Amino acid sequence: MRAILLLAVAGGVMLSAGFAVAQHQGHLGKADHSHMEHGAPVADTREFVRFPPGLVEHTIANMRDHLLALQQINEALAAGEPEKAGKIAEERLGMSSLRLHGAAEVAKYMPQGMQEAGTSMHKAASRFAIEAQNVGVTGEMKPALGALGQVMAACVGCHAGYRLK
Repeated sequence: MRAILLLAVAGGVMLSAGFAVAQHQGHLGKADHSHMEHGAPVADTREFVRFPPGLVEHTIANMRDHLLALQQINEALAAGEPEKAGKIAEERLGMSSLRLHGAAEVAKYMPQGMQEAGTSMHKAASRFAIEAQNVGVTGEMKPALGALGQVMAACVGCHAGYRLK
């Protein structure tokens, strides 16, 4: 029961943090092409970011891996394995993962705000990894879940403001 409660709290934290970032960045109300308003499509007003074709595919593959890592982090937390969740976060999303993803090559094509969102996500993932490790000592899951919400908020904020082509 406690695990279910913690996952519910985590989901709420992630959703509210993502909403706050999107609202703060002024992207709420600027729906992407997948949203409908009163039955009619709403224009995608996200900033269009042009990458070289090979880097578009590379970047999208990295983002899909980020989503997979988030799923695996949630699965580890649900299984009561916060240390495993922290390890996944640091290796796949945290500051330690930048070289693995070729971040330096991709960053030069990103507008400043997109770079900042990416850096925010990577830093938040490293903070989550630390908080997840702390759970084993303190028994307190809330700080880890809050840090994971910040990871998701950075993702939501970036995807609400930018699109690749």
